[in-house]
Amino acid sequence: MADEQEGGKSKKQLKKEAKEKEKAAKREEHRGAAKTGNEAQTQKDEDDCSVGKYGGLGLIQSGERPAREYLHVRDLGAAQSNKTVWIRARLHTSRAKGKQCFVVLRQQESTIQALAQVDQNTSKQMVKFLSNISKESIVEVEGVVSAVERKIESCTQQDVELHVRQAFLVSAAKPQLPLQVEDASRRDDPSDAEGLQIRVNQDTRLDNRVLDLRTPANQAIFRLEAAVCRLFRDLLTAQGFTEIHTPKIISAASEGGANVFTVSYFKGQAYLAQSPQLYKQMAIAADFDKVFTVGAVFRAEDSNTHRHLTEFVGLDLEMAFKWHYHEVLDVIGNTFTQLFRGLQEQCATEIAAVGQQYPVEPFVFLDPPLRLTFRQGLDLLAEAGVKLNDEDDLSTPDEKLLGRLVKKKYNTDFYILDKFPLAVRPFYTMPDPLDKKWSNSYDMFMRGEEILSGAQRIHDPEFLTERAQHHDIDLSKIAAYIDAFRYGCPPHAGGGIGLERVRPQEADTLKGRCNWRKRKRSHR
Repeated sequence: MADEQEGGKSKKQLKKEAKEKEKAAKREEHRGAAKTGNEAQTQKDEDDCSVGKYGGLGLIQSGERPAREYLHVRDLGAAQSNKTVWIRARLHTSRAKGKQCFVVLRQQESTIQALAQVDQNTSKQMVKFLSNISKESIVEVEGVVSAVERKIESCTQQDVELHVRQAFLVSAAKPQLPLQVEDASRRDDPSDAEGLQIRVNQDTRLDNRVLDLRTPANQAIFRLEAAVCRLFRDLLTAQGFTEIHTPKIISAASEGGANVFTVSYFKGQAYLAQSPQLYKQMAIAADFDKVFTVGAVFRAEDSNTHRHLTEFVGLDLEMAFKWHYHEVLDVIGNTFTQLFRGLQEQCATEIAAVGQQYPVEPFVFLDPPLRLTFRQGLDLLAEAGVKLNDEDDLSTPDEKLLGRLVKKKYNTDFYILDKFPLAVRPFYTMPDPLDKKWSNSYDMFMRGEEILSGAQRIHDPEFLTERAQHHDIDLSKIAAYIDAFRYGCPPHAGGGIGLERVRPQEADTLKGRCNWRKRKRSHR
């Protein structure tokens, strides 16, 4: 038959067998190629001179403790040239180029350039591994410190770089970050009106605060805050002050008014402390003579500004005096000038780091500090065309303008404004004995922004009761406070400082000022 062939097989059967033989031949060919590839990979691994010198460390669970000494990036300089060191830092940026990989390693505010290149001690595989590590990952690197001919302007360690000998991944960061630390660290350039530079907006910063806090400027700001607290404590302790710790959940609004947080307290209500004011005064009545406190203060400020935080750190002090509240004013003013000088001497690196991102003029102050009366402040404003009533408080624009006028006339960024109108001060403020329109109260300013508010307090219980009633304060809620003065209390004065406002190098910078404390945001 036409459709039969030798052996009785049809054309279809022969065609099918031919296809099967062809497939079998291809499978055999693939097996041979795979075998050859595995052999090649084995040979490639054998040729990797960096085996064991790179890779992931895995999860560190304190199973071992290698005898390894680490240096901080800030300590790497010409003195360590040609030395082999270990550092653990974040991978800030990386750039692969041929057989080389340049990375910038960042440890807190300090950065150094590191170089891995293929040579007799470093394999292509190791260079490729390093180049594939995502930004912000934590890495551990062993390298040789090497001096450079030209300064590395993009790093804080400009005279040396690190030649990588070993590199391990300690903790990997997600490849896609909500913001780049490099962008968040970009210098604030007012001339970039068209927005040509990549910027990170404020909401993105606050929503991803852990990343935002890694910028050198923010690292420096928090260290400056720590230095302010340390100097505040040390300077006052040296003058005989005692640090106290006051309650933060209280039975009545300490400052009066509506800007107080109400909280449930078992079967009743309580309030978050707006100020340690009452407790400081009670400590004076208890013969502590000079006290200070550092702690959280809460204000229900429904305001969308950088000046109004719902939670901030208060630096408060109170002291007894003999005859005049200016005895206290002198102590506070001199403490500030010493604090400013201490920051300039001890925190020059941090101040410079903030200035790199938020450029401002150097902070200047007089010693002793400039002191003006409220009336003199109004006169300066009037000369500039702003006329205010004697019983008006200063608005934020008025304060800023007055700061500029004072700087121009007296060349100081810090000054004291004394004798405020009584009508704008709390109930416990002592009136001026010569004119009841004024009070024995004062504010202190840095670059036109109030950083401290204080006064002589009323230490007579009957007069204090009268003033509380004038302010419509429920006497039953402050009975313990008033009673504290019924057993004899020395005349005293003090003040409260907002830590977030005491930053000489960026006192007018919103971006540098945002912190962990919550603030109202317009879209929430």
